[in-house]
Amino acid sequence: MSGSGKSIALRALEDSGYFCVDNLPPELLLSFVALERKHAGRRVAIAMDVRSAEALPQVPGQLKELRQRGVAVRPLFLDATTETLVRRFSETRRRHPLSAADNSADQHRALVEAIELERELLADLREHAHVIDSSVLRAAQLQAYVKSLLSTPHAQLTLVFQSFAFKRGIPVDADYIFDVRMLPNPHYVAELRDLTGQDEPVIAYLREHSEVDEMFQHIAGFLDHWLEPLARNHRSYVTVAIGCTGGQHRSVYPVEQLAEEFGERWTTLKRHRELGKF
Repeated sequence: MSGSGKSIALRALEDSGYFCVDNLPPELLLSFVALERKHAGRRVAIAMDVRSAEALPQVPGQLKELRQRGVAVRPLFLDATTETLVRRFSETRRRHPLSAADNSADQHRALVEAIELERELLADLREHAHVIDSSVLRAAQLQAYVKSLLSTPHAQLTLVFQSFAFKRGIPVDADYIFDVRMLPNPHYVAELRDLTGQDEPVIAYLREHSEVDEMFQHIAGFLDHWLEPLARNHRSYVTVAIGCTGGQHRSVYPVEQLAEEFGERWTTLKRHRELGKF
């Protein structure tokens, strides 16, 4: 999505040793990759956006063909909420690629309509990619997240466990969302308020309550049942988001536990959105 952090992600890829190409026309994708394989075989990151709208429907088929040719492909889709994108375009005074050239009196409405049209045009590409929601991420967080994804082994399912705060919005990149706000809240214990779910006193407090373990078992049981079918369906990434009110205690703890539990069988990443930690 325009305004979702493409330039920042490309910088992270460049730092990781990728040769980056911005806004490559889809018509050139297959020939460009063939040329790279012939001359260098280096790792390449190719960015595309809605400016190539007419040719974008070709891309899913092209990615399939690249895989058939033995090219390792990892599609990433950068997204953000409409509210966030409107704010970013307004702050930078940039014009959305799909915005009309006229000076409409209702510029806000025109911008929202352009963003929603873009969502429709990119829906198929989003469906076949790993989605990164940049809505509340700082630039450094987004760069770190992209780099962490690149560090995982290719061609097998990767589980991404993420904690978040409902008060800051539901992450749009989540495949599954679990609400743990009904669990006992360490925020109301004075000596635990400034700690996190990674700290031992908070962990000890949560372990004292049977419903915390019961919630963990329910989530783990659900994932145990469905991960194998997801892997057989050729899913590359599954993002499991766990939310509480502030994203500091009750959601952080189960993410840590789940990452440890499933890390023995699957490639796992963990991300604490409100703590800025990966």
